[in-house]
Amino acid sequence: MKETILLIEDEKLMRVTIEDALRAAGYEVVSFETGTEAINILKNNSFDVIVTDVRLPDVDDLNILNEITQSNNAQVIIMTAFGTIKDAVDAMKLGAFDYITKPFSLDEFLLIIKRALDVKRLKDENARLKKDISRCYSCPDIIGKSSGMGKVFSLVKKVAATDSNILISGESGTGKELIATTIHYQSMRCDKPLIKINCAAMPEGLIESELFGYEKGAFTGALKRKPGRFERADRGSIFLDEIGDLPLSTQAKLLRVIQEKTFERVGGIETLDTDVRIIAATNKNLEEEVKKGRFREDLYYRLNVIPITLPPLRQRREDIPLLIEFFLGRSKNKLFKNIRFSKEAVDVLLEYDYPGNVRELENIVERCIVLSNSDIISRDDIPSFVSGKTGKMQLLLSDVAAGAERAHIIKVLKETNGSKTMAAGILGISRKTLWEKMNSYRIEL
Repeated sequence: MKETILLIEDEKLMRVTIEDALRAAGYEVVSFETGTEAINILKNNSFDVIVTDVRLPDVDDLNILNEITQSNNAQVIIMTAFGTIKDAVDAMKLGAFDYITKPFSLDEFLLIIKRALDVKRLKDENARLKKDISRCYSCPDIIGKSSGMGKVFSLVKKVAATDSNILISGESGTGKELIATTIHYQSMRCDKPLIKINCAAMPEGLIESELFGYEKGAFTGALKRKPGRFERADRGSIFLDEIGDLPLSTQAKLLRVIQEKTFERVGGIETLDTDVRIIAATNKNLEEEVKKGRFREDLYYRLNVIPITLPPLRQRREDIPLLIEFFLGRSKNKLFKNIRFSKEAVDVLLEYDYPGNVRELENIVERCIVLSNSDIISRDDIPSFVSGKTGKMQLLLSDVAAGAERAHIIKVLKETNGSKTMAAGILGISRKTLWEKMNSYRIEL
């Protein structure tokens, strides 16, 4: 992708000369003759380097630099006449990268541009590494001593060092994203980006542009070029959560990316190379989705190079006490409460089946801590839906409500000819929530 340079120069001949030299050197250039025009475009666009005259007819002295540094992290180069070098030095004190005095040779100018871009890349790389390291260390440990999780840990350790695509399967709330994050940060790509996207949370019409980016003018509202997730993840990893919800049309384009390692932005003709490791996750049975024609078989085999299946919490109950202690410790720090669970309370939590898995257990622990009136959470403090103390009438009402919701979802799906996006919009929920409810109510259309 070309580096972008913003040029602000009120003298037309100088502006055109510099603009031509920059384009000839392979840069993308946007130029203006006034500071006001430049400041306006900086509100919604970013640039790698900004070159500006220190004296502009509509912006006094160094005000243009103040505006730039407040809205952009570009490297700023000041152009100045010999008599205004003091202004240029003052600009350096305010954060400008360098200055050049007029008249100057284009070779000297392009050399300063190259140095500015080198510094910009180093700063961006440093910021990204700090962010990634922060993510790595803030990521909670994967908790578990059960045999099922032991197999998962062993597999993660083996596959992290490879570059193979991975498909993580498991019910919602089992920790698929956490496993994907662990794999990335234990891999050789750990110093490169890990880009995540939830395929179920994106509307059908936007998922392609989110994955592959788009060119300016590709569709209504595309006011500037936007890089997609694959472009941002280059040389790193991309985590495609809820891959089973990816539309068939986008599945075909994803297959091409895997096979050829190339793609085009929406509305673009330039073919871009990409070096990305794909880690996908799903709570669906993709083999069944393939049989029903809702998922491409060739894509399934491309993604399922190394399968990892996470067991639901009800199949690893020996991990529940460990998880309770872990969530207790985290909630204590967040809520400033020093609380523990009684043995009877833990016994109740061990008996529950957790349809929401680890995520649901975390929510239950936090709820108990927030609502507790003492330092010890007893059996009576456990929510009634967990302890089984819900009255018959409440259960009956719950069943009636669930039945009514199921019938309503089916009706809306039929009215939209099975379109999940349209149905989710009518129901006022996300596509992911709709899929979860369809799975819960066993709705198949």
